[in-house]
Amino acid sequence: MSAVGTLVKTELTCIVCPMGCQLSLEHIGDEFKVEGNTCKRGEKYAKEELTNPKRVITTTVKLENSYLQLLPVKTDDSIPKGMMFDIMKELDKLKITAPVNVGDIIIENVLNTGVNIISSKSVEAL
Repeated sequence: MSAVGTLVKTELTCIVCPMGCQLSLEHIGDEFKVEGNTCKRGEKYAKEELTNPKRVITTTVKLENSYLQLLPVKTDDSIPKGMMFDIMKELDKLKITAPVNVGDIIIENVLNTGVNIISSKSVEAL
């Protein structure tokens, strides 16, 4: 590691798989050192979590013409963590009408992220 810049140490629990490795991440500028991971995915996760954290949203939206009042939906890929609340505001405005199938795109390219909001459940119409 370079001696230029400030050394930042971070402890994380990896969530990529059920192992839940305890990761130690040190970075100075653009250089990273990850310890505690049992696979390469943990190293990638730690670096991404520190530089550009992302999350998958799972929630519900209002549903009409169905025995259910809410439809479970999720993002089909991870979105920047900083956009979560803006996306949730968009989802709060929605009213979907049944029938809906698992995987149906509810919102395409939500807020220009390149990520879709999709249905997590099939629901028949009344």
